Amino acid sequence: MKSAVLVIDMTNDFLTGALKNDRALKTIQPISDLLTKARAQGTPVVYVSDEHYKEDHELKIWGDHSMKGTWGGQITDELAPKSGDYSFEKRTYSAFFETGLDTLLRELNVDNVILTGVVTNICIQHSAADACLRGYEITVPKETTEALSDEDYDYALNYIKTMYGAKIVSVDEAL
Repeated sequence: MKSAVLVIDMTNDFLTGALKNDRALKTIQPISDLLTKARAQGTPVVYVSDEHYKEDHELKIWGDHSMKGTWGGQITDELAPKSGDYSFEKRTYSAFFETGLDTLLRELNVDNVILTGVVTNICIQHSAADACLRGYEITVPKETTEALSDEDYDYALNYIKTMYGAKIVSVDEAL
């Protein structure tokens, strides 16, 4: 099985900006550790982050966040992409919707996606759904994702496991 690590929405606005989530801050180090291990093993690292335009429908729900070309839309410095990593912009919850991600993963012969980032019950869950429907295996290292509440976090991980057959593992077990 060939894996790729997906880093979803680890932008300034989701961590300390417009949609600040103190709970998400604790995911930075585990994600960093996983990325170091992935890169050392030659596992592809793919960033997929909100980069919204003012017309995007999602802004009616959540307000302005991760706007294209702004500080808030940039990936946090602690997890900045490295040479050889891949990056895609998204304008909806799913990392797969109209981003080119699926095409890249197929070109890389990836059959397992390791989902990291925020928010567990929104973008991670929708990305897991689209990954499953495209035939990918799904792994979620539990320390690398976070929601706005314990209830949302637990519900989403259980849903992803039950509905999409995801493996919920520790960072050490992910690769």
